[in-house]
Formats: sequence, C-alpha cells, structure tokens
Amino acid sequence: MLVKGIVPRGYCKGVVLAIEIAKKQAHQTAPVYILGMIVHNQYIVNALEDLGIQTIDFKGKTRLELLDEINEGKVIITAHGASQKVFDKAKEKGLEVIDASCLDVIKTHDLIQDKLNEGYEILYIGKKGHPEAEGAISIDEKRIHLITNIDDLKTIDPTKKYVMTNQTTMSLYDVYELCEFAKNTLPYVEIAKETCTATKIRQEAIKNIDDDIDIVFIVGDPHSHNTQKLASIAGENKDVYMIESIQDLNITNLK
Repeated sequence: MLVKGIVPRGYCKGVVLAIEIAKKQAHQTAPVYILGMIVHNQYIVNALEDLGIQTIDFKGKTRLELLDEINEGKVIITAHGASQKVFDKAKEKGLEVIDASCLDVIKTHDLIQDKLNEGYEILYIGKKGHPEAEGAISIDEKRIHLITNIDDLKTIDPTKKYVMTNQTTMSLYDVYELCEFAKNTLPYVEIAKETCTATKIRQEAIKNIDDDIDIVFIVGDPHSHNTQKLASIAGENKDVYMIESIQDLNITNLK
C-alpha cells in the first residue's frame, strides 16, 4: 500500500503564531484565559491547560458573553479575532488583553470598516455562529449581512451598494459561487475575496490529488470548519474519513 502526504498540510501561520503567543503565558502567577478555543482541536486545548492556560468556551455563547466568566488576570484573543466591543469590555473589567488575532482577519476587519465609512453595506460570506464571522459582523450588525447561502442573497435590497467579502477559512469554491450569483443579481456590488492563502492552497491541494488515491484521511477536529471543508472537497470523488489521532484510524477501512 502506498501512503501519500498531501502537501501543504498542517496549521496556517496565524494559528501557529496564536499557539506560540499562548505558550509564552505558561505557568503565570495571575490566571490566564483563552476566550474560546484557540483552534478547534481538543489536543491543543488540553496541552495548553497542562501549561496552566484555561480555555473559556460554552456552546452558543459569543466572545462578548464569554467575558462574563472572567474577572481577573489575562485574556487571550484567539486567531479568529474579535470585535472592538470585546476589547473594550475586557479592559473595562481590568483584564490584560493579549491579542493573537490572525493578521488576515485583522485585514478583513480593516477592509470592512473602511468600506462602511465610505457608505457601503457589507455582504459577509461566513458560517453562522463561527467566532470569526461573529467578530466581523459585530463591527456593525445593522449594515453587515451574514451570507451563508444563495437564499440569503435573494433577500438583499438590490438598490443599495455593497462590498462582498468573506470569512477567511471559507471554501474558495463556495465563495466563488456566491460571488458570481451576487454579481449577476446585485447591480451595485464590489467583490473583495479574503480567503487566506493557507486555506486556499490546502483546498486546492485536496482538489488536485492524484487520481489513483482511493481514501483520504483528514486529520483534525471534526468540529473544525477547516476540517469539514477539506473533507467536503475530497469527498466529491474519494472515500473520506475525518480522524483526530492514530487511535481513530480504522485499519478495516484500508483492507
């Protein structure tokens, strides 16, 4: 049996940097918290907790609501970024804020704010409830519209002017489809795709795997949006399994 490693693979630079920033806070005298999962991977979360860094994450709660669980010490903003309201609330509570936001996410936030200042409304392609989408939309909840599918675009007022952008970890193929639909139905829309390079080249690598590959194993947390998207792309013409560790590798699937 021939086993091939798809290249590139592994964490993007934003996540690697966020983990390194967090590790530097190990074994502090003051409590250190991460606002939400630093990356959707339980092994990383557990490893950081072994260093005395506690993850605060409750399903359905926003970053702003999660801050209610923290009353002292330091709080780390994850690579997903957060709205200015989160930074302001943390400082009001007397917390020391350590910002590990991905530079690509910050770039998208800056683009959104600039375009809002110019009088545009924003069409933001993202996943409902995802922390990155939450942070972006909370910049201006009245003028930023979450787009999850084509039906969402059908409800948009065609007389207004828009800039369309996206969550950096979205599938570039989903983003393309939605952007093309918007261009054909909204006369005053500008497109500013913001899929991060790491996401893009990993998705393209999955899309272009050799024809003789029978099975693809995606190693990652099955709750991760990135993991799910890679599995979805590979699943178009391959057998796909999402696994977190070698313990999840079912040898029967290979026989």
